[in-house]
Amino acid sequence: MSNPTSQGNLPNALSSALPNAAGPEPLICGRFTLTFERPLVMGILNATPDSFSDGGRYLAFDDALRRAEQMLSDGVDMIDIGGESTRPGAPPVALEEELERVIPLVERLKGANVPLSIDTYKPEVMRHALAAGADLINDVWGFRMPGAIDAVRESNCGLCVMHMLGEPRTMQVGEPDYVDVVREVREFLQARCTELEAAGVAKARISVDPGFGFGKSVVEHNYTLLAHLRETAPVAADGTPYPILAGMSRKSMLGALVNRPAAERVAASVAAAVCAAQQGAAIIRVHDVAATVDALKVWGAMRDAARH
Repeated sequence: MSNPTSQGNLPNALSSALPNAAGPEPLICGRFTLTFERPLVMGILNATPDSFSDGGRYLAFDDALRRAEQMLSDGVDMIDIGGESTRPGAPPVALEEELERVIPLVERLKGANVPLSIDTYKPEVMRHALAAGADLINDVWGFRMPGAIDAVRESNCGLCVMHMLGEPRTMQVGEPDYVDVVREVREFLQARCTELEAAGVAKARISVDPGFGFGKSVVEHNYTLLAHLRETAPVAADGTPYPILAGMSRKSMLGALVNRPAAERVAASVAAAVCAAQQGAAIIRVHDVAATVDALKVWGAMRDAARH
């Protein structure tokens, strides 16, 4: 299969609404090479019973497929499949159970002509997912688990390295403490990217995520990271920053401001997505694909008009 860019999978109207913007360097992502003339929309597909926003809705295989089909119709650029919730306090899931949730979805959706991401920290899930056709591994542990780097080293998959303070069951217990959250997140990501490259992973395969809500105070740390999003990205040896993935959709950082339950945070999530685009995000991970795609069309048209 050739390496199409994700841009070719969208309606012409969206491609033409957001042209010619200089973005991060391209990201090698399995079967695809992603370019970032505009931010790409990653749709969340949780095949879990307990995710904070949509847990249980897409646990059944047919329901998950219908959800994926809807996201494709709505113009999604990438689909992120998860079989284990990483919400605060989430319990771990057994390896076999996670595999049963995600591998059939990868096998069925790999013909959809969009990159498929797997949200996992388990090396064995990474290996099986890549063998099944996944294009990107999205790891909340930043490839720190023993065997994680070995699981991805020899493939051509993209990697998303996320910052997390602590681990999902305890990361929001007590008050997360930083002297300078932007600097500390960047230094952590820099160290992880350096280790990956030293292990033989090409820089062009790596993206980073500051980890909104993963061991951060709900308002102060999260919004400081959003305001300084570009500064959270480490810089590779060639002097270019790694592409940034931003995931704030329906999270408590939004609920704290709008005082609405997760399912009613669509408007806040779309606003956060536009803010992330303005602050340099290359990929924006969302539940509400159609609304986000529409909002980014408007933002992109404004951005491009300002350049003329």
